Amino acid sequence: MASQAIVCHRAGAEVFTGDATCRKKSVELLEEFGIPKGLLPLEDIQEFGYNRDSGFIWLVQRKKVEHTFKMVKKTVSYAAEVTAFIEKGQLRKITGVKVKELMLWISILEMYVPEASPDKVTFKSGNGLSRTLDAAAFALGE
Repeated sequence: MASQAIVCHRAGAEVFTGDATCRKKSVELLEEFGIPKGLLPLEDIQEFGYNRDSGFIWLVQRKKVEHTFKMVKKTVSYAAEVTAFIEKGQLRKITGVKVKELMLWISILEMYVPEASPDKVTFKSGNGLSRTLDAAAFALGE
């Protein structure tokens, strides 16, 4: 069942179904906005949607997935539903994404690629912490 946020943004959105199509379309969109293509390594995606008017995107997968980005040694948890607003070089108001720091899971609310340093990605949490990492760690297939 889709969250209220998805229901609100579904009208006028491009909606895709099926894992292969959803992966392809989500990677194309990340590339279009200058965001590392491997940032959302989701599995068994059932639905991907993008509302161009509001910039709202969503991905619904069958179940929660954990992925370890080996280059930066970070484990990230992706909920069954991931949503965000996409703009040039950034995702903001992200829901459904958490990173493991020490023994705690911290929600990631925003990520951006600075124009001055396109080889870096900065992640911000709800408690004001941020971390900048090499964008190469989030290349497709890493």
